[in-house]
Amino acid sequence: MVGAPDHPVFTLTDHFGNQITEKDFHGWFQLVYFGFTSCRVVCPRALAKLSGVLEELGDESARWIKPLYITVDPARDKPETMKAYLQADYPRFLGLTGPEAAIEDAKRHFRVFAQRKSNPADPDGYQIAHTAIAYLLDRNGNYLDHFPDATAGAKIIERIRIHLAH
Repeated sequence: MVGAPDHPVFTLTDHFGNQITEKDFHGWFQLVYFGFTSCRVVCPRALAKLSGVLEELGDESARWIKPLYITVDPARDKPETMKAYLQADYPRFLGLTGPEAAIEDAKRHFRVFAQRKSNPADPDGYQIAHTAIAYLLDRNGNYLDHFPDATAGAKIIERIRIHLAH
């Protein structure tokens, strides 16, 4: 895929307040999605679908996968916000946030687009348009596959199972 990350790196803060780098996940497959907690439609739909994928994979397969939700809105998504949001509805995911520069760096390494757009209907006056793709990384943090938002859950499961088997 043109634009796919090779070996994305990051230094962020997890939703428990711990500093995390990509090296903390070596030995695990990573399922990475970028979004933000005040997203009304796309992120909740994607996180629900990906949570269902992990559930369908079953504990034996899903236990090898670390699902990560990296914010594109660090101004609003502090660790405690991420924790409350994810633990309520998407408890398999670990939320990652950090200073604006660290988020920009992670987006650059993953080749993710995100742009703040004025939205008077939003309480904070803005929303964020962003890439709606989940990335699968191997046990060494290298890109394996990606799943655009329109990819059906069954297709994601099929492709993840193939990667887990190798």
